[in-house]
Amino acid sequence: MNGAEIMLRSLVSSGIDVCFTNPGTSEMHAVAALDRVPEMRGVLGLFEGVVTGAADGYARIAGKPAATLLHLGPGLANGLANIHNARRAASPMVNIVGDHALEHRKFDAPLTSDIEALARPMSAWVRTSRSVNQIAVDTAEAVRIARSAPGRIATLVLPADTSWSLPDDDTHEVETPSEIEGPIPVKADVVESVAAILKSDGETSALMLGGAALLEPALTFAGRIQAATECRLFSPTFNARTTRGAGHVRVEKLPYFGEAVVSLLHKTTQLILAGAPSPVSFFAYPDKPSDLVPAHCQVYEAATSSHDLTSFLSDLADELDAPSEPGRRAGAQRPPLMSGDLNPGTIAAALGHLLPEHAIVVDEGATSSFALGPMTEGAPSHDWLDLTGGSIGQALPVSTGAAIAAPDRKVVCLSGDGGAMYTIQSLWTQARENLDIVTVIFANRAYAILNVELGRVGVEHDTSRAKELFSLDRPELNFAEMAQSMGVPAKRVETTEAFNEVFAERMKAPGPFLIEAMIDPIQLG
Repeated sequence: MNGAEIMLRSLVSSGIDVCFTNPGTSEMHAVAALDRVPEMRGVLGLFEGVVTGAADGYARIAGKPAATLLHLGPGLANGLANIHNARRAASPMVNIVGDHALEHRKFDAPLTSDIEALARPMSAWVRTSRSVNQIAVDTAEAVRIARSAPGRIATLVLPADTSWSLPDDDTHEVETPSEIEGPIPVKADVVESVAAILKSDGETSALMLGGAALLEPALTFAGRIQAATECRLFSPTFNARTTRGAGHVRVEKLPYFGEAVVSLLHKTTQLILAGAPSPVSFFAYPDKPSDLVPAHCQVYEAATSSHDLTSFLSDLADELDAPSEPGRRAGAQRPPLMSGDLNPGTIAAALGHLLPEHAIVVDEGATSSFALGPMTEGAPSHDWLDLTGGSIGQALPVSTGAAIAAPDRKVVCLSGDGGAMYTIQSLWTQARENLDIVTVIFANRAYAILNVELGRVGVEHDTSRAKELFSLDRPELNFAEMAQSMGVPAKRVETTEAFNEVFAERMKAPGPFLIEAMIDPIQLG
């Protein structure tokens, strides 16, 4: 058993049985070892950003890490944007990065780079296995770090000669992680203090929920707390995973624009953080605040994403002697289908009307997403996955990984046309693996959010030349044709009636499909 097989068997013995990969020469022994480790499923992505984004989506739904197998420093670098998103989502991930053989590095061959330096900004742990005898221990430690609460990125660099070498003896062949750091319990005195804050007379309180607090049963506990105290329930704008829909406690998601957040919070005098950060502006703007909490509002960090949020909210509900049932669950009320010109609002209505139970929605619709929340609130129970780190090009690969994690659930991927072009290769993997994903491309032929942001940052002069850099209409992209070229059936639609018909059909039919929704372009002139 060589080092590559030891690495794979250690991953499998640690509970990791999916590896998303775009390999190269330095990883050939790891690829060959897949034939001897049939328990490990290898999934090929045609770009490393697809590989790392898929691992993120898999982790968000499976609740455990996948592995990635990447080719040297450039391969890792190609995947860093979606590793950044995964880090912000607290998604556990084990990156295996091949490197040149140790004795070959001194020759400074073209693909030589400092892989550890590239990995560190996005990783909680980085290590290079310099001996085949160390691979099993290092792999197990990578898994332990990745699975530690709330979920972390671990990167193991594997030189080619350690992969092809044989260990000294069979004591080095397989390792499993030592004790994994689970969520940290919230101390009883903190629970008592938060309960006292929520019971304060004359105060307007809100709970800011994040991480596991946005999943059941934590949501139900939060709803009970709300029923006992009349506090508001908020969440950040972008979350790794939120369980929502009919029957679930309603949580108000903060708007994207800072001014709207300030307006929403202006009456709040006590903001209690439970797994979420204090609200800040996504970017800095001239003459606008970065800290979005009103000056009169006191912020209390009760629990971080590393804490046991479910137990904390349960204990807090008990401390408040809260009612046994929440008072504000979302009702089962679907919007009617609309007709006429196709736009983000009519598409949102179709989702709300037709979304099946237990669907997974991956949302990177950007400017086309604003109507989605209200329109889907009363749809059957579903999970909603956001663009957590702000680096676009996440939706298609995250959908790919989510579908592999939950093959019995319909995945709906919502993407702007600009973001889709970053990782359009995901469609090829979806076809190859026959994944049950319906992708909706909001084709407005523009980086529309940048047109909005240009004015928000204070640019006031004639920007006609600058706005050309936001336009995607010369030449026009055709996503339906691109999808079909990669094996995914697709259709371009230009009316609401056509969208409703195709979307309804695809909610009942299995397999990958792409709908290119031709919505009105943003006027850039």
